[in-house]
Amino acid sequence: MSPGGVGPWPAVIFYGDAGGIRPAMLDMATKLADAGYVVLLPDLFYRFGPYEPLVPKDVFKGDVMAILGPLMATTGVDKAASDTRDFLAYLDTRKDIAHGKLGAVGFCMGGGIAMGAAATFPERFAAVASFHGGNLATDAPTSPHLLVAGLAAQVYIASADNDESYPPSMAARLEESLIHAGVRYRAETYHGALHGWMVPDFPVYDPDAADRGWQALLALFKQTLRA
Repeated sequence: MSPGGVGPWPAVIFYGDAGGIRPAMLDMATKLADAGYVVLLPDLFYRFGPYEPLVPKDVFKGDVMAILGPLMATTGVDKAASDTRDFLAYLDTRKDIAHGKLGAVGFCMGGGIAMGAAATFPERFAAVASFHGGNLATDAPTSPHLLVAGLAAQVYIASADNDESYPPSMAARLEESLIHAGVRYRAETYHGALHGWMVPDFPVYDPDAADRGWQALLALFKQTLRA
Protein backbone atom coordinates (compact mmCIF):
# COMPACT_ATOMS: atom_id res chain seq x y z
CA MET A 1 0.00 0.00 0.00
CA SER A 2 1.31 3.41 -0.93
CA PRO A 3 0.42 6.98 0.02
CA GLY A 4 -0.99 9.32 -2.54
CA GLY A 5 1.18 12.05 -3.95
CA VAL A 6 4.85 12.12 -4.87
CA GLY A 7 7.37 9.90 -3.08
CA PRO A 8 9.76 8.46 -2.30
CA TRP A 9 8.34 7.28 1.02
CA PRO A 10 9.76 5.43 4.01
CA ALA A 11 8.72 1.78 4.12
CA VAL A 12 7.13 -0.18 6.96
CA ILE A 13 6.46 -3.91 7.30
CA PHE A 14 3.19 -4.57 9.12
CA TYR A 15 3.02 -7.90 10.95
CA GLY A 16 -0.60 -8.69 11.72
CA ASP A 17 -2.28 -10.69 14.43
CA ALA A 18 -3.42 -14.32 14.60
CA GLY A 19 -6.62 -13.46 12.76
CA GLY A 20 -4.76 -13.28 9.47
CA ILE A 21 -5.44 -11.08 6.46
CA ARG A 22 -8.92 -9.53 6.68
CA PRO A 23 -10.57 -6.11 6.26
CA ALA A 24 -9.47 -4.82 9.69
CA MET A 25 -5.79 -5.51 8.94
CA LEU A 26 -6.13 -3.88 5.52
CA ASP A 27 -7.78 -0.84 7.09
CA MET A 28 -4.99 -0.49 9.66
CA ALA A 29 -2.30 -0.82 7.01
CA THR A 30 -4.11 1.75 4.87
CA LYS A 31 -4.22 4.16 7.80
CA LEU A 32 -0.47 3.87 8.12
CA ALA A 33 -0.02 4.33 4.38
CA ASP A 34 -2.19 7.44 4.49
CA ALA A 35 0.26 8.86 7.04
CA GLY A 36 2.98 8.75 4.40
CA TYR A 37 4.49 5.26 4.36
CA VAL A 38 4.72 2.42 1.88
CA VAL A 39 3.28 -0.47 3.87
CA LEU A 40 3.89 -4.15 3.23
CA LEU A 41 1.27 -6.38 4.87
CA PRO A 42 2.44 -9.97 4.41
CA ASP A 43 0.28 -13.04 4.87
CA LEU A 44 2.02 -14.76 7.76
CA PHE A 45 -0.03 -17.91 7.20
CA TYR A 46 0.84 -18.56 3.55
CA ARG A 47 2.31 -21.94 4.51
CA PHE A 48 -1.15 -23.03 5.66
CA GLY A 49 -2.67 -22.49 2.24
CA PRO A 50 -5.92 -20.69 1.37
CA TYR A 51 -8.17 -19.69 4.26
CA GLU A 52 -11.33 -17.63 4.51
CA PRO A 53 -11.09 -14.22 6.21
CA LEU A 54 -11.77 -14.68 9.90
CA VAL A 55 -14.23 -12.64 11.95
CA PRO A 56 -12.76 -12.24 15.46
CA LYS A 57 -16.15 -11.75 17.15
CA ASP A 58 -17.20 -15.14 15.81
CA VAL A 59 -13.86 -16.76 16.59
CA PHE A 60 -13.97 -15.66 20.22
CA LYS A 61 -17.43 -17.22 20.65
CA GLY A 62 -16.02 -20.69 19.99
CA ASP A 63 -12.84 -22.67 20.63
CA VAL A 64 -10.29 -20.00 19.75
CA MET A 65 -7.24 -22.26 19.56
CA ALA A 66 -9.09 -24.91 17.57
CA ILE A 67 -9.63 -22.25 14.91
CA LEU A 68 -6.41 -20.24 15.14
CA GLY A 69 -4.03 -22.93 16.35
CA PRO A 70 -3.54 -24.66 12.97
CA LEU A 71 -2.81 -21.30 11.35
CA MET A 72 -0.43 -20.15 14.07
CA ALA A 73 1.43 -23.48 13.96
CA THR A 74 2.62 -22.68 10.44
CA THR A 75 4.60 -19.62 11.46
CA GLY A 76 6.50 -18.11 14.39
CA VAL A 77 9.22 -15.64 15.21
CA ASP A 78 11.91 -17.69 13.50
CA LYS A 79 9.99 -18.49 10.31
CA ALA A 80 8.57 -15.01 9.86
CA ALA A 81 11.95 -13.42 10.52
CA SER A 82 13.41 -15.64 7.82
CA ASP A 83 10.59 -14.66 5.45
CA THR A 84 11.51 -11.03 6.03
CA ARG A 85 14.56 -11.54 3.83
CA ASP A 86 12.19 -11.91 0.88
CA PHE A 87 10.04 -9.00 2.02
CA LEU A 88 13.11 -6.76 2.06
CA ALA A 89 14.23 -8.00 -1.34
CA TYR A 90 10.83 -7.10 -2.77
CA LEU A 91 10.82 -3.65 -1.19
CA ASP A 92 14.27 -3.00 -2.64
CA THR A 93 12.80 -3.35 -6.15
CA ARG A 94 10.30 -0.55 -5.65
CA LYS A 95 11.09 2.91 -6.95
CA ASP A 96 8.65 4.73 -4.65
CA ILE A 97 10.57 3.89 -1.48
CA ALA A 98 13.17 6.02 0.25
CA HIS A 99 15.90 3.43 0.53
CA GLY A 100 17.01 4.20 4.03
CA LYS A 101 16.11 2.10 7.03
CA LEU A 102 12.63 0.70 7.48
CA GLY A 103 10.12 0.43 10.28
CA ALA A 104 8.32 -2.63 11.60
CA VAL A 105 5.13 -2.86 13.61
CA GLY A 106 3.34 -5.89 14.97
CA PHE A 107 0.06 -6.55 16.75
CA CYS A 108 -0.59 -9.43 19.15
CA MET A 109 1.31 -12.37 17.64
CA GLY A 110 2.93 -9.94 15.23
CA GLY A 111 4.58 -7.97 18.03
CA GLY A 112 7.18 -10.62 18.73
CA ILE A 113 7.57 -11.32 15.02
CA ALA A 114 8.30 -7.64 14.33
CA MET A 115 10.96 -7.61 17.03
CA GLY A 116 12.49 -10.83 15.71
CA ALA A 117 12.59 -9.49 12.16
CA ALA A 118 14.25 -6.25 13.22
CA ALA A 119 16.80 -8.19 15.26
CA THR A 120 17.53 -10.57 12.39
CA PHE A 121 18.20 -7.71 9.97
CA PRO A 122 19.49 -4.93 12.25
CA GLU A 123 21.09 -3.04 9.39
CA ARG A 124 17.69 -2.55 7.76
CA PHE A 125 15.40 -1.42 10.58
CA ALA A 126 15.43 1.90 12.43
CA ALA A 127 12.27 1.37 14.47
CA VAL A 128 10.06 -1.46 15.70
CA ALA A 129 6.82 -1.30 17.67
CA SER A 130 4.85 -4.03 19.42
CA PHE A 131 1.22 -3.47 20.40
CA HIS A 132 -0.27 -5.95 22.86
CA GLY A 133 2.37 -8.45 21.80
CA GLY A 134 2.22 -11.74 23.66
CA ASN A 135 4.88 -14.27 24.66
CA LEU A 136 7.69 -11.77 24.22
CA ALA A 137 9.92 -13.40 26.86
CA THR A 138 9.39 -17.11 27.36
CA ASP A 139 11.51 -20.24 27.76
CA ALA A 140 11.08 -21.11 24.09
CA PRO A 141 14.31 -21.13 22.05
CA THR A 142 12.72 -18.68 19.61
CA SER A 143 11.54 -16.23 22.28
CA PRO A 144 11.94 -12.61 21.10
CA HIS A 145 13.81 -11.59 24.25
CA LEU A 146 16.66 -13.92 23.24
CA LEU A 147 17.15 -11.96 20.01
CA VAL A 148 17.25 -8.41 21.32
CA ALA A 149 21.03 -8.28 21.43
CA GLY A 150 20.84 -7.97 17.66
CA LEU A 151 18.50 -4.98 17.68
CA ALA A 152 19.79 -1.69 16.32
CA ALA A 153 16.29 -0.23 16.02
CA GLN A 154 14.53 1.99 18.49
CA VAL A 155 11.80 -0.05 20.20
CA TYR A 156 8.33 0.83 21.46
CA ILE A 157 6.38 -1.70 23.52
CA ALA A 158 2.72 -1.04 24.31
CA SER A 159 0.99 -3.49 26.63
CA ALA A 160 -2.33 -3.90 28.39
CA ASP A 161 -2.37 -3.89 32.18
CA ASN A 162 -4.24 -7.21 32.39
CA ASP A 163 -2.89 -9.47 29.65
CA GLU A 164 -2.30 -13.16 30.37
CA SER A 165 -0.04 -13.41 27.33
CA TYR A 166 2.24 -10.66 28.67
CA PRO A 167 2.13 -10.55 32.49
CA PRO A 168 4.32 -8.18 34.54
CA SER A 169 6.93 -10.88 35.15
CA MET A 170 7.33 -11.35 31.40
CA ALA A 171 7.53 -7.61 30.84
CA ALA A 172 10.30 -7.39 33.43
CA ARG A 173 12.17 -10.23 31.74
CA LEU A 174 11.97 -8.57 28.34
CA GLU A 175 12.99 -5.16 29.62
CA GLU A 176 15.93 -6.65 31.51
CA SER A 177 17.10 -8.18 28.23
CA LEU A 178 16.69 -4.87 26.39
CA ILE A 179 18.61 -2.97 29.06
CA HIS A 180 21.39 -5.56 29.11
CA ALA A 181 21.69 -5.31 25.32
CA GLY A 182 21.75 -1.52 25.37
CA VAL A 183 18.66 -1.22 23.18
CA ARG A 184 16.89 2.13 23.06
CA TYR A 185 13.32 1.40 24.06
CA ARG A 186 10.18 2.80 25.64
CA ALA A 187 7.58 0.59 27.28
CA GLU A 188 4.11 1.83 28.17
CA THR A 189 1.21 0.15 29.90
CA TYR A 190 -2.24 1.13 28.62
CA HIS A 191 -4.25 0.99 31.80
CA GLY A 192 -7.81 -0.20 31.32
CA ALA A 193 -7.10 -1.60 27.85
CA LEU A 194 -7.29 -5.32 27.08
CA HIS A 195 -5.22 -7.54 24.82
CA GLY A 196 -6.12 -6.57 21.25
CA TRP A 197 -7.30 -3.03 21.99
CA MET A 198 -5.77 -1.59 18.81
CA VAL A 199 -7.64 -3.83 16.35
CA PRO A 200 -11.01 -2.39 15.27
CA ASP A 201 -12.77 -5.72 14.67
CA PHE A 202 -11.85 -7.13 18.11
CA PRO A 203 -14.58 -7.15 20.79
CA VAL A 204 -12.11 -5.40 23.13
CA TYR A 205 -11.29 -2.59 20.69
CA ASP A 206 -10.79 0.65 22.62
CA PRO A 207 -10.99 3.76 20.40
CA ASP A 208 -9.34 6.08 22.92
CA ALA A 209 -6.48 3.70 23.66
CA ALA A 210 -6.13 2.96 19.95
CA ASP A 211 -5.84 6.67 19.18
CA ARG A 212 -3.11 6.95 21.79
CA GLY A 213 -1.35 3.97 20.20
CA TRP A 214 -1.49 5.45 16.72
CA GLN A 215 -0.08 8.73 17.98
CA ALA A 216 2.82 6.90 19.62
CA LEU A 217 3.49 4.81 16.52
CA LEU A 218 3.46 7.74 14.12
CA ALA A 219 5.68 9.76 16.44
CA LEU A 220 8.19 6.90 16.55
CA PHE A 221 8.25 6.54 12.78
CA LYS A 222 8.47 10.29 12.23
CA GLN A 223 11.47 10.48 14.55
CA THR A 224 13.33 7.49 13.13
CA LEU A 225 12.30 7.16 9.48
CA ARG A 226 11.93 10.81 8.47
CA ALA A 227 14.93 12.32 10.24
